[in-house]
Amino acid sequence: MYYGAIKKTDIANGIGVRVSLFVSGCTHHCKGCFQPQTWDFRYGSPYTKATEREVLDALCHDYIKGLTLLGGEPFEPENQRELVKLLRHVKANVPQKDIWCYTGYTYETDLIGDSRARCEVTDEMLSMIDVLVDGEFVEAEKNISLRFRGSQNQRLIDLPKTKQQKKIILLEI
Repeated sequence: MYYGAIKKTDIANGIGVRVSLFVSGCTHHCKGCFQPQTWDFRYGSPYTKATEREVLDALCHDYIKGLTLLGGEPFEPENQRELVKLLRHVKANVPQKDIWCYTGYTYETDLIGDSRARCEVTDEMLSMIDVLVDGEFVEAEKNISLRFRGSQNQRLIDLPKTKQQKKIILLEI
C-alpha cells in the first residue's frame, strides 16, 4: 500500500483534532474529486512499519481525538488488508481514540453486500470504525456548507449504533 500524506493535526476530517492518513488508490474516479492524484495506487510513499509507528505515535497526544482514514479509497481491498493491521494496533494501544473512515462505497450496497470492495478483512475493518462517511462525491450535489462531507448524498454513519439497531443510524453532530 502507498499513502499520499499523514496530517497529524487535522480538524477538517472528523470531530476534534485528528490524525489523518490519506491512502493511495481509488477506482471510483469521481468527477470533481479534490485529490485525483490519489487514484494512482502508487502515488506518494510506500506504507511501512515506520509509517505505522508514525501514525501510532501521533495518536498518543492527549489533544488528539482520533484517527481518520481517507484517500484515495481505504476500502479498496488492497488497502483494507494493510489498514486492518493499523486499526488493530490503534484499538490495542489507544482504545480511547475514535476512528473515522471516508469511502466512496455505500455501506449497505458495497461494504456489507456482495461487491468488488469486499474481501476477507472487510467485516473486521468495519467492526473497528466508529464513523463511516460513505458514498461517492457527486459534483452535482456538492455543498460546501456540509460538515465533514462534500456532497449531499454522502452520509455520516454511526457504525456501532447502526450495527446494534440493524438499520442506518446517522451521526448526530
